[in-house]
Amino acid sequence: MAEPPAAALEADLHVHSTVSDGTGAPAQLLVEAADAGLQAIALTDHDSTAGWAAAAAAVPSTGVALIPGLELSTREGYHSVHMLGYLVDPDDAALVAETRRIRESRLTRAEQIVRRISRDYPLTWDDVLAHSAEGATIGRPHIADALVARGHAPDRSAAFAGILHPRSGYAEPHYAPDPITGIRLIREAGGVPVLAHPGTRGSDAVIAPGRLAQLVQAGLFGLEVDHPENDPAALPRLRELAARFDLAITGSSDYHGEGKPNRLGEQRTAPEVVARLIAEGRGSSPVVP
Repeated sequence: MAEPPAAALEADLHVHSTVSDGTGAPAQLLVEAADAGLQAIALTDHDSTAGWAAAAAAVPSTGVALIPGLELSTREGYHSVHMLGYLVDPDDAALVAETRRIRESRLTRAEQIVRRISRDYPLTWDDVLAHSAEGATIGRPHIADALVARGHAPDRSAAFAGILHPRSGYAEPHYAPDPITGIRLIREAGGVPVLAHPGTRGSDAVIAPGRLAQLVQAGLFGLEVDHPENDPAALPRLRELAARFDLAITGSSDYHGEGKPNRLGEQRTAPEVVARLIAEGRGSSPVVP
């Protein structure tokens, strides 16, 4: 039997590599995806498309299709809002400029956080660099890994719940555009925007219908409802909103390798949704075996 086309594949649409805060190299993720029985994955590193080429090179040998993407940082007031962008043009001037600005702000923010932490805990910038790949977008996950290596936390999750939690006073936000600007950047780069893990803060903090209507008007394609960190109590509300606004529902693991307990492929996106997404993307194309 012939293999189904890329548009008919079930996919894990949210995966991170060492280009941002994952622990596996881009090509290695394709190997792991094959081992997990996945037909396709989307590489969605934070504010970067730098891992696409290496991941694409592993498609023929692994038999796993690649949907190029990124996870764009945006901010709504004091809250970080992540916007997944699929099939963007990686050379789009506006998107390139904005992601560069975000990455530079992340770096400055990370250095400031380390300076603050070092007043109370033995920690250096070199410690952090030792836990990041060359050229990676350095952020709090790398600081968390350094804290674990220094014995200040048992694992990355504990570091985020403790020393790196906003209440600790060490952390501070980095620059990011507002969500509507983020959606427009993705759409103008030919991409397809999906609101990432919108239920992590519980059912009472699900986006208000009026605000969601504004995001839809700007070009939002879908909601990442099936995500391991969404609060189960928020899922009925998210599904109702998706139906009301005719938004696609995606499923993803948000895999970070050893950096998170999330398992590759534990949540997946249905083939018909993948087909819709690919049909709308025009900035780049899936890479198929």
